[in-house]
Amino acid sequence: MIHQFRIASSKRDEMIEITNQVKEIVYRVEVEEGLAIVYCPHTTAGITINENADPDVVHDLLMRWDEIFPWKHEKYRHFEGNSAAHMKASMVGSSQTVLIQKGRLLLGRWQGIYFCEFDGPRERTFFVKVMKG
Repeated sequence: MIHQFRIASSKRDEMIEITNQVKEIVYRVEVEEGLAIVYCPHTTAGITINENADPDVVHDLLMRWDEIFPWKHEKYRHFEGNSAAHMKASMVGSSQTVLIQKGRLLLGRWQGIYFCEFDGPRERTFFVKVMKG
């Protein structure tokens, strides 16, 4: 079964932690060993895993991505004006796979799963598929 979630961003660039939503699905489906796949079906957003203990990590990531892919650039050609968002989303990727062991996500002590918005604020969707095995 595929589980669908709605998420709302409040800024143009934002990392929203979704670890608890994914944990809840793993708990509900009662899989002891397997995989949780988290997928974002948007071209200007993505999914990543990174530190969730210090909010400065999120700040620093968003800051550097904005420096690497500035919102405005004289050579951008995409008519919507959101080329930077497409580049950031391609760099981050559209999905993450997390191992499940003993009914829990096998994340490191400081790791969290994030929905990365690069063209907000928007209402978005992400999906979680839990597989046994």
